[in-house]
Amino acid sequence: MNGSETRGGSAEVEAVSAWRLGARVKELRKRRGMTLEALAERSGVSRAMISKLERGEKNPTLVVTARIAEGFGVTLSGLLGTEERREVIIVPRERRMVMKDPETGFERQLLSPSFGVRGVEFVRNVVPEGSNSGEFPPHRKGVEEYVVVERGRLRAILGGEEHLLEEGDALYFEADVPHRFDNAGQGECSYYLVISSD
Repeated sequence: MNGSETRGGSAEVEAVSAWRLGARVKELRKRRGMTLEALAERSGVSRAMISKLERGEKNPTLVVTARIAEGFGVTLSGLLGTEERREVIIVPRERRMVMKDPETGFERQLLSPSFGVRGVEFVRNVVPEGSNSGEFPPHRKGVEEYVVVERGRLRAILGGEEHLLEEGDALYFEADVPHRFDNAGQGECSYYLVISSD
């Protein structure tokens, strides 16, 4: 990827994280008749943080975004809106929803359409050398995750248990435990993730 593509991607990431996500959180909260306090209690994210996010003043980490999604009972990508459900949906590379954690550099690329409800998500994650995903909160019972390492070495920490995966290795787990993914090798690590929920 050349420099202009990288810069364009970063601008898109910032727009998704700060402006679009904030508007979506506010929209969902209002539509559900939830106060800031109620969402804070359900998500474990402070009222002040949610308020700043809604105003587009705060660029949230991926973990904070995941906690808010759990507070609403929607998928992480569901916070960013929905696409019309059709039999065939093409997600062009340049329109792929990308979120980049401003603290860790962890990047999440949504490869499947964003329907905004529970179902299946197909995601490509990129972890810079020496970095990690941050700790994701437990999903509700019934949510399953499937991981396959595309490049590098990945350490999956699932409810306190560590599992080291090499390039090409796959992993399945029930995602109702705290979970984190570390780059355990040299260079960038990337892996595919499928999140399945009923």
